[in-house]
Amino acid sequence: MADIRVLIVDDSILIRKMLTQVLEAAPGIEVVGTASDPLIARDKIKQLNPDVLTLDVEMPRMNGIQFLSNLMRLRPMPVVMVSTLTEAGAPVTLEALEIGAIDYIAKPQIDSEKALESFSRQLVDKVKMAAGARVRPLQTSHQVRFSPQPLAAMADFKRWVVLGASTGGTEAIKAVLSRIPAQCPPILITQHIPAVFSASFAQRLNQTVEPEVLEACDGLEVRPGRVIIAHGDNHLTFRRDGQTVRCVLSAAAPVNRHRPSVEVMFDAITAVRPAQQLVAVMLTGMGMDGAAAMKRLHQSGTLTIAQDEASSVVWGMPRAVVEMAAADKVVALEKVAGEIITMTQL
Repeated sequence: MADIRVLIVDDSILIRKMLTQVLEAAPGIEVVGTASDPLIARDKIKQLNPDVLTLDVEMPRMNGIQFLSNLMRLRPMPVVMVSTLTEAGAPVTLEALEIGAIDYIAKPQIDSEKALESFSRQLVDKVKMAAGARVRPLQTSHQVRFSPQPLAAMADFKRWVVLGASTGGTEAIKAVLSRIPAQCPPILITQHIPAVFSASFAQRLNQTVEPEVLEACDGLEVRPGRVIIAHGDNHLTFRRDGQTVRCVLSAAAPVNRHRPSVEVMFDAITAVRPAQQLVAVMLTGMGMDGAAAMKRLHQSGTLTIAQDEASSVVWGMPRAVVEMAAADKVVALEKVAGEIITMTQL
């Protein structure tokens, strides 16, 4: 198999050198070139035909977002954003994912050999994953607000919804929720996302979909009409408070290398809600986080949905569910909301 050809785009010579060294040291990856700004990158893409691009946001002559938008419209290709992950910068990175970037990684604060090793491992994994991911050409339709499907009266809800996602998940979740009406069952979501992103992600969704969308916090009530997004650095678990169910944030160790972990949320929900009164959904993502727990839910009476391969950016987590025979339905992304609406009334 041919090596993955990577073009690095960053205005910092130090970052370009570091990324080159990390990627060149990995088997199966070749850095075919670097560029200090998007205009140079545009020419090098034509010359070198890379498989994957790493892209900074803040650059001279043209910012990374404008360049990404042009790229995804004219020559769609896998892009991994390498940027400073701050709360202030979160909306920009989320916008990059909305435009079509596959994934993102924080520019490293290299203060130890362990930190460099962790960054290197993540970068290599993300570049290899991006090379095999499905790229979405940029269309104006990504801003279209879909009409939610009709739902029975709230009294007819028989099941709550728990949903997991990772790579490609921010846009997949948005696509699902855009088809869900304001009067919906409780929807609980774990998306693999940094702590500085989860609040911005919830706020962006809350502004564009009909249900209320909130970032999880200790004591937040789980109730109809509310979508809760797991906090970026805490597992999402639950407790009963009389007749009310509330969120509990857990800083326990990562599970399947993730915190928040889909596995943890899927297991935790049965402490406050019978499995027979749940719908579990697995959307696009790399790895297997949540698949084993979804199998346990399925065996206990939970109705389950997995996103299909053709509509997934990365068919890892849904594939694991399918291979474990834990999915009642395997459907395209645009059909997930309809299945949720049907299943919550069964």
